[in-house]
Amino acid sequence: MPKQNTLTDAIQKLIEAILKALGYGSTKKRTWHQHVVPYEDGWAVRREGNKRITSKHRKQSTAIAKAKTLAKRYDADVIIHRESGGIRDRISYRED
Repeated sequence: MPKQNTLTDAIQKLIEAILKALGYGSTKKRTWHQHVVPYEDGWAVRREGNKRITSKHRKQSTAIAKAKTLAKRYDADVIIHRESGGIRDRISYRED
């Protein structure tokens, strides 16, 4: 019977992987990715999905340092934006 169980387990894992890839059965979890974005006359750190900012800074480098600290704590990414709003860089601190 052990062979039957391994086959059943393999089929179940395959079905779960297919459903996950199609987006079924999973609720969208909020991420802790930190965005460094232009804000008023400086820069801000904003968690992905939030409308409110986490912190406001005069210099982009200071905002990046704050975003990196948060991203490391939560195994997330730092997404650095240009003044025009486009993405300049992405730094990952995820443990995959």
